[in-house]
Amino acid sequence: MKIVVIGGSGLIGSRVVTQLRQRGHEVLAASPSTGVNTVTGEGLKEAFTGTDVVVDVANSPSFESAAALAFFEAAGRNIFAAEKAAGVKLHVALSVVGTERLLEFGYFGAKLAQERAVENSGVPYTIVRATQFFEFVGGIAQEATQGQTVRVSPAKFQPMAADDVAAAVADAALAPAQGMVEVAGPESFQMDQLIRKYLSAKNDRKDVITDPDARYFGIKLNDRSLTPDTGARLGTITFDEWLRRDQTTAAA
Repeated sequence: MKIVVIGGSGLIGSRVVTQLRQRGHEVLAASPSTGVNTVTGEGLKEAFTGTDVVVDVANSPSFESAAALAFFEAAGRNIFAAEKAAGVKLHVALSVVGTERLLEFGYFGAKLAQERAVENSGVPYTIVRATQFFEFVGGIAQEATQGQTVRVSPAKFQPMAADDVAAAVADAALAPAQGMVEVAGPESFQMDQLIRKYLSAKNDRKDVITDPDARYFGIKLNDRSLTPDTGARLGTITFDEWLRRDQTTAAA
């Protein structure tokens, strides 16, 4: 089966490409560096010729709301037109658990618009909504840092390893259309507790302050903001296991 992975050179996309190739499929990693530009439409016709499944894990280069919306709208128009012309049988998109609960940050409004476009495209689809990635925990801490203080909400979340995200996306690419599905990590944490654990593992001595009013990229969180519904698929890689792998890779 031929599968095109849009954003195939990124954190998740490269892993999806590897997993699908290991399962014996013909996989094209599509990105501007390989001559496929979804915003302009360049290369889509050629890439989609003979393609059974398109996986879209590309992200907007900007988190600013208007720029992100423009990116997802332009890419969606071009992708869906090319899919229909090529007779693509399934579209798989990666999104975020709780998108509709995170609209205080305009980027998530753009992600919600992307989801609606997928749903209304006329192409059979699966939207894989994932929780935050372990690989982004450092960025969450950095965004919450002022000087030597990290002010973080105690809200619950259930982050997961990028490898588990990729496995869920790859499985969705090989299954019939499922509509909307959610994936999450195997463990639930309070965000402040996980940030403390992460910074301690990195020998970072910043002081983590628990603050229920602290914002997550401008969003006021509660225990439902970032957590999946009952029945979400759970990954297998724990945070401790991921930390060990990350430290081993850094030391190599």
